Amino acid sequence: MGDGQKLVLALWQQSEGPFDKSQPGLHHLSFQVESAEQVAIFQEKLRQLNVPLIYEGIVSHGAGMASGGIYFEDPDGIRLEIYSPTGVENAPAPTEDAPT
Repeated sequence: MGDGQKLVLALWQQSEGPFDKSQPGLHHLSFQVESAEQVAIFQEKLRQLNVPLIYEGIVSHGAGMASGGIYFEDPDGIRLEIYSPTGVENAPAPTEDAPT
């Protein structure tokens, strides 16, 4: 996946079966972009590639927070995030009692 000028992220399956969330390891890997508009561009690219999002569209990091983004999984089931530090204050928060 790229931004039209350079490769930003390359994913490939490393093992058989999904990442075991009950074991210690990486919770998620986050990539910051400059704006909510850029998050939306990556969201569309992921949809074109038939990559399912964990939440429906762009979500805020918490109720009323300006930061937020999209979440999806790599081929091994590790959660990835593309987010903007501002511009998503009107987006829903996926949970009310915990950060995304």
